[in-house]
Amino acid sequence: MIVFPAIDLIAGNVVRLKRGERSQMDVYSTDPVAVAQDFARRGATWIHVVDLSATFEEDEDALARNRAAIEGICQVPGISVDAGGGVRSLAAIERFAAAGVKRIAIGTALVRDRAFAREAAERYGELLVADVAARDGMVRVNGWREGAGVRDVDLVGELVGLGYRHLVFTDVARDGMQTGIDTQAYKRIAHVAGFPVVASGGIASLDDLRALAALGDDVIEGAITGRALYEGAFTLEEALAASE
Repeated sequence: MIVFPAIDLIAGNVVRLKRGERSQMDVYSTDPVAVAQDFARRGATWIHVVDLSATFEEDEDALARNRAAIEGICQVPGISVDAGGGVRSLAAIERFAAAGVKRIAIGTALVRDRAFAREAAERYGELLVADVAARDGMVRVNGWREGAGVRDVDLVGELVGLGYRHLVFTDVARDGMQTGIDTQAYKRIAHVAGFPVVASGGIASLDDLRALAALGDDVIEGAITGRALYEGAFTLEEALAASE
């Protein structure tokens, strides 16, 4: 199981939000490249990066700071970057690819622009990740601020039909809360997808990582962890060991 330490970016700062709320933000670093370098030194091979300024459609200065940070993170030796946030066009995919991102996550646009979702899958295939977030089985979009009126299993089934073969599933109610995970949710999504998924949201302890790893490689490809790492619930080294 891959451990993806998370770097969420707002105006070039490393932050974490609670339940995706912009008003509930903690800043952990003003140097995201240094954070990525530290993760690499401690054994990470992948990093999950989210451009929250793009998600929230913030001003050009904030967007430029995040672009520079993502380019810098992609240059850290030994690290592959999975990144997303505000990907609503083919041009946005191209920008991430040009920066060196190895997997590009699309979220809201998968629901709001099905023609784009289809064209992106046809053109970029394995480079893309379907980023599906849900609360109580219902999909959330636009930085998780809005309901989409569609069930998570229905959306996942449709995206698989379009050709998406990587998927991050976020349990919005648990994200950033360190409340623990719902293993059944990941089983349900992986069953519908037909391939293993990346788990996100609520990882609070090494036992959560062990529980995910115990679901097996046919259910879980990896796990994203952020706040628990930054606040010392466990170290990255411990997380990597627990995932084996």
